[in-house]
Amino acid sequence: MEFRIAKTFQDALDKLQHKEQKAVKTSAFDMQMNPANPGLQLHRITAAKDDNFWSARVNRDIRIIVHKTAKSFLLAYVDHHDDAYKWAERRRIEQHPKTGAIQIVEVRELVEDLVQFRPQQIELELPEGVSISRPSQEQSQNEPFNSLDEEQLLSIGVPQDWISDVLAASDDSFLDLAEHLPDEASEALLEFVSTGSLSVPEPVVVSDPFEHPDAQRRFRVVENVEEMEVALNAPWEKWIVFLHPSQRKTVEQEFKGPARVIGSAGTGKTVVALHRAVRLAGKNDDTRILLTTFSDPLASALERKLKIMTNDSDLIVPRITVGSFFGIAREMYQLATGRNPMVSPEDVVKSLLKKSASAVKIKASDRFLMSEWRHVVDAWQITSSEEYASVPRIGRKSRLGKKQRDQLWPVFEVVQKQISSRGMMTEAGIFQSVTEHYENETRKPFDHIIVDEAQDLGVPELRFLASLAPQENDALFFAGDLGQRIFQQPFSWKNLGINVQGRSRNLKVNYRTSHQIRKTADQLMPASVSDADGEKGERKGTVSVFNGPDPLIILADTKDNEIKTVADFINNAIAEGIAPAEIGIFTRTRATIDRSLDAVKKAGAKAFELTLHKEGPEGCVRIGTMHLAKGLEFKAVAVMGLDEDQLPLRERIQSAADVIELDDIQSSERSLFYVACTRARDRLLVSGVAPGSEFLRDLQE
Repeated sequence: MEFRIAKTFQDALDKLQHKEQKAVKTSAFDMQMNPANPGLQLHRITAAKDDNFWSARVNRDIRIIVHKTAKSFLLAYVDHHDDAYKWAERRRIEQHPKTGAIQIVEVRELVEDLVQFRPQQIELELPEGVSISRPSQEQSQNEPFNSLDEEQLLSIGVPQDWISDVLAASDDSFLDLAEHLPDEASEALLEFVSTGSLSVPEPVVVSDPFEHPDAQRRFRVVENVEEMEVALNAPWEKWIVFLHPSQRKTVEQEFKGPARVIGSAGTGKTVVALHRAVRLAGKNDDTRILLTTFSDPLASALERKLKIMTNDSDLIVPRITVGSFFGIAREMYQLATGRNPMVSPEDVVKSLLKKSASAVKIKASDRFLMSEWRHVVDAWQITSSEEYASVPRIGRKSRLGKKQRDQLWPVFEVVQKQISSRGMMTEAGIFQSVTEHYENETRKPFDHIIVDEAQDLGVPELRFLASLAPQENDALFFAGDLGQRIFQQPFSWKNLGINVQGRSRNLKVNYRTSHQIRKTADQLMPASVSDADGEKGERKGTVSVFNGPDPLIILADTKDNEIKTVADFINNAIAEGIAPAEIGIFTRTRATIDRSLDAVKKAGAKAFELTLHKEGPEGCVRIGTMHLAKGLEFKAVAVMGLDEDQLPLRERIQSAADVIELDDIQSSERSLFYVACTRARDRLLVSGVAPGSEFLRDLQE
């Protein structure tokens, strides 16, 4: 008999009190060891439509709902006595007649008239002088599915007794109906509403209906106590156990060359990267994996999730090295040279550039010189005027002819010599040094390299990572969202020998961000974004799988009133059970970060200011600039200080050399705002002092 656990059991377990959870886990372990344990007092639920539902006693009040057959023992649900029984009486677990997958189906005849569900909205006490609005939610009575027939609905997993409800659903009522349908059916129908196209999966023939890809997203075989412990101890991290079929396919696929998974915020790209690392590490005892990402805090988060996923297994974790791009480069440099590199601070570089330009009488803005240094000269590690004249300038809006580059080169050459004379290196120089050391080595440090937040890889980072991996299939795997590129200018990966054409997979199901937040944030972005090699990331058709409160758009007459409103938002979230560490407050620049600190203080909470190198203690609300929001996630997010001159940032707008560069600045500012907004899972507030950012008006359309 196989022992299984259902996602519905984990969802229900997560809602119980801590002491209740502890008792449930003890009973679950007892059942796994001995399903016939008399202390569990198993008895059939006679009022259930499904004869295989049984009740197991945890204590005087808590009951576990078990689905028991000759071949399977399944933990299906857990709750207080009466609610647990009601859940079982209204459901059946059965094989779908068309797809063949095992489903948990609500019995339609026991569901009263479908009540339109609307999530509880966030209600704040607004000071006088503060206006509030919510993104427009167009009401429609259009029946989007009346063009489909019964056979089509069955092919995507709609249960037979729910077909008539689907055919009669309107655009607005369907989100409520979707709550009653199996995941595969609701996601396919949501995609149909978004794109007008019904994605019918290829038929899957399996000997066991629990092995169907759609069944595996909600049921998991638990083979031993260790696996049970992983499943029960991290209910918030449900991605550890249950993968969407599109995620699982990408995790398990063997690629004939570099590969990439893309998708908008919240679609599980990091989940795929983690699971892929664990799968590859398990292939044999000698496999060496590098799992890397943009910053130290993100790397720490990856390592923490990796340990949760593997139960900190001594068999898997030691084979996977986790670190930030530069953290790994520094370690590899020390291994290769035996020296600890001295990194030239950015303010030193800025000062040297300014002095050098003045010495050779070059009239160029400090901003231009620093940008040209960072994105061209230093990034490509140019060492001569000839190289500077021929380097690709994709993403650089300033058109520089050979004469102009010849005039500029002495400025950069002097800076290079000054940095070297001080015994220092730039970060790009460290990447290049390690690249040169390993690119001709036959024995590489890693067998597989998996990169998260890959959209912000620069030229030196990509060269560096490619040098650490063998020239074999499946050695390089990248995960990222082209629309979230905020640190790097575009360049051709293909020209550096990294070609993912034909091996790029697009994820479309958003698990992290509510439908309301995703729909609002998507108004900031185009339907698709292309990289420098022409590969597209499509946002159209992305669907969220849960509802939440509407985002709040706040305009205040004064900074003080904005601070009061954000403080109320923080208090409201904490009162609803959200921990302070699950709240993030972001501003565009450090010039406005004091507002977020004041808001947290006014709420009576403690604040921790994020950096690229620290995660912060528990019990503190996270505050920081939008750039530091990258890769993080919170249950509640406020993006504040969005004044007219802050977003888009006025000094960036004023520095634009032409219309093309102005468009690029506007686009990057939108991406930055999108990144900050999509860090929110359930609650989002965006605010500024009137008249506010033009982007706030975009959200209201």
